[in-house]
Amino acid sequence: MDRQHALDGFLRYVGDYDPDNPRIRLKIDHTLRVAPLCERIATSLGLPAPEVDLAWLAGLLHDIGRFEQVRRYDTFNDAASLPHAALSASVLFDDPGPDGRPLIRSFVEDDTDDGPLRIAIASHSDLRLPDGLDPRTHRLCEMLRDADKIDILKVNCVCPIEDIYAVSEGDMRASRVSPACVELFYQHTCLPRGVRRHPADIMLGHICFAWEIVHGESLAIMREQGHLGQMLSRHWDLPETEAAFREMERHMRRELGL
Repeated sequence: MDRQHALDGFLRYVGDYDPDNPRIRLKIDHTLRVAPLCERIATSLGLPAPEVDLAWLAGLLHDIGRFEQVRRYDTFNDAASLPHAALSASVLFDDPGPDGRPLIRSFVEDDTDDGPLRIAIASHSDLRLPDGLDPRTHRLCEMLRDADKIDILKVNCVCPIEDIYAVSEGDMRASRVSPACVELFYQHTCLPRGVRRHPADIMLGHICFAWEIVHGESLAIMREQGHLGQMLSRHWDLPETEAAFREMERHMRRELGL
């Protein structure tokens, strides 16, 4: 794999979107962090170079549909627009690139790994992976999902709330948290979109990513970066929300050794 060719193709693609839109900038920066995280996780597993390259490429391309999502809807809310992971897979494998071939060929000429790559990208934000995946594809999916989760925690700490959640910092601080979301937190599971009703629920959903990180290296990176702790320690205006988050913070720090 020619990584520079793939990276150049990515930068050309995103160059067609508004560079002054903070959501576009956020997703470019996110992508350029997820790709090396995938590489680090794959390397930690002792995988051969072609598998490490494939993990890196999955990280580079996993959110490519986000740019069209923002252009059309100016939101990252899949429920209010389109499922971004499915859109990313469709943009790559169904839409034509500059030369009339599927866009994926703008990044990598060899189509040998199109199958696993499409599945990993299309399912990276799903609550659960599809059943029946072969071990290689399942591993690629897990590496990408780990890297994406880790960097979403970072995004929550380095980007304005407005750019991530489309609500103000004040509205986030004043948010309630749904009892159903708190209950699922204590089950050590990610939150289904259908139970998230308030801004704090959505942020808690990001926090819950930590429960389902798979690989030891991924957990090490998460602890090393420290963003989960920053998210857990933020304060809330409503006493009941503040009390719920303080108890959840104590629990998660204890369980994950933060």
